[in-house]
Amino acid sequence: MKFLVILIVWAALGHSAEAPVSNATCRSVPGSPGYPRQAEWDALNATVSGRLVAVVPSAKFCASLPGGACTDDQWESAVFRSNIPGAMDQVNWEQGYDLNPPSLCLRNTTSTCGQGDVPLYSVEAETVADIQAAVKFSSTHNLRLVIKSSGHDYLGRSTAPSSLLIRTHNLQNISFSDSFFTGSTDMGAAVTLGSGAYTNALYAQGKAEGKIVVGASAATVCAAGGWVQGAGHSALAPTLGLGADNALGECPNFRIVVANGDLLKVNQEWHPDLFYALRGGGAGSWGVLVSATFKTYPTFNVTSSVLLFGASNTTVAASLALIHAQHIFDWDSVHAGQYFYLEENLNASTSDTTAFVFSVNTIMPKTTVNQSQALLAPFLEAALALPGVSLLSQEFDYGDANDALFQADDSVGDNAVLGSRLIPAATYRDSPATVGKVYEKLLETGAPAILGLLVAGGKVAENANISSAVHPAWRTAKAHVIVIAEWDDSASLAEINQKRHLFQNIQAPILDELIPGSGDSIGSYSNEADVLERNFQTTFFGPNYARLSEIKRTYDPQDLFIVGAGVGSERWDEWGLCRL
Repeated sequence: MKFLVILIVWAALGHSAEAPVSNATCRSVPGSPGYPRQAEWDALNATVSGRLVAVVPSAKFCASLPGGACTDDQWESAVFRSNIPGAMDQVNWEQGYDLNPPSLCLRNTTSTCGQGDVPLYSVEAETVADIQAAVKFSSTHNLRLVIKSSGHDYLGRSTAPSSLLIRTHNLQNISFSDSFFTGSTDMGAAVTLGSGAYTNALYAQGKAEGKIVVGASAATVCAAGGWVQGAGHSALAPTLGLGADNALGECPNFRIVVANGDLLKVNQEWHPDLFYALRGGGAGSWGVLVSATFKTYPTFNVTSSVLLFGASNTTVAASLALIHAQHIFDWDSVHAGQYFYLEENLNASTSDTTAFVFSVNTIMPKTTVNQSQALLAPFLEAALALPGVSLLSQEFDYGDANDALFQADDSVGDNAVLGSRLIPAATYRDSPATVGKVYEKLLETGAPAILGLLVAGGKVAENANISSAVHPAWRTAKAHVIVIAEWDDSASLAEINQKRHLFQNIQAPILDELIPGSGDSIGSYSNEADVLERNFQTTFFGPNYARLSEIKRTYDPQDLFIVGAGVGSERWDEWGLCRL
């Protein structure tokens, strides 16, 4: 779907809120000296062949549809929302809660919509030249610039107030090769992805090619975008490594437009410092990725299982988490990946004794159903021995790994923020009881869900010698644990503010009890984390931050590419509009 909308003036967008402006050096915004005149926007539009569009929040877009609204299925569809330039998967990232005055655009209240944190214009890039024109235009006019592929972004880095968006959604090319050559050297089987190519398309085409690629579990994640730049975890990571580990090094692996507008081919030989940064150094900080090349493997069969437990209360739920922690090494022999989610049972009736649901979705490569059942049996038996725990359902499927990881769509369209930590293998091995205690404390803070991801260990640990910006905490971790905060549109600004700060104020110190040592030991996956992380330099990048800062100065000396909790963001306000 394309939205080739005629450019409209600032006032017509209904944007009345303003971000604070100080005496510091600030980006150009409407009304400030140097902001592009309409004729200059028109010239940019001509340069990009009419692909410059006005952007509105998703609620306002839905109100413009026949019938005046999106259906629930549309609003909650990541695939549908990915076709809307201004939409984010989590709608809270479209809202300007902290603008003065606040600027919101909520579903079914579009008569009072503001622009919020949504960009003003987007270049719907279809070519490298489109991207280069947008980058140069932003640099020339000192504009706030943001990059988005699908809108699957839990830190709100793909949107910003008064900004120009470069959207790579249309760069969806996927090209498999059995022999990827650089010069006369055959690097083996590989796939080259455009930065707008979705994970579900990668798995569908991979199955047809008889190949498997390390990829995410969500439908609209773009592997050649922010996913690999953050490190890129996967259910296949214990078997094959992180996404960043599988970015081929000796070929033209990354193609990226940097701040001066140049298109660079980046690998171990060409711009090796940038090659280092693009593998784990954080999404959105280095330029606009055009494509990336990843290693592929012959596909294989897996057993995918889902065990669904009920827990009668908080104490029982925490005990179930403890039992899981005691058994988390049971599946190492087959390098299993697993998603273990403990969530409040929002559908419970007054007579229902299931207060929490604990789902355990396990991917066991090259393992039969019988083998998978045998490996899960000790955990299943121990869990069901707990008073207050019930088995709600169990399901086992056997087939191609591409089918097991494929998702047709993702359920989104809510308000949610995350906080997370990489939990060391040593904690599960030496202190599993602490896991149960931490879960209970987190549930008592009102956390509606605690998500666990067994996406480390195995090959992730074995790849510790790879030189990349991947946080070293990945190499000693066993799991990634996420705490979620959610709210309804009816929540007050005070309630929303409390939810947005809950992780830093209350929950992070609790979760940190699972990480022995000093603050330098604490690590998080920067793609699924809290944008308000106080020590993001250490928590997201560890000892790599100083080197990343130097690389940033080399390729982006004016900080054109600034994102929340990204390299160099400490020099800017929360919107990336004014230097501090």
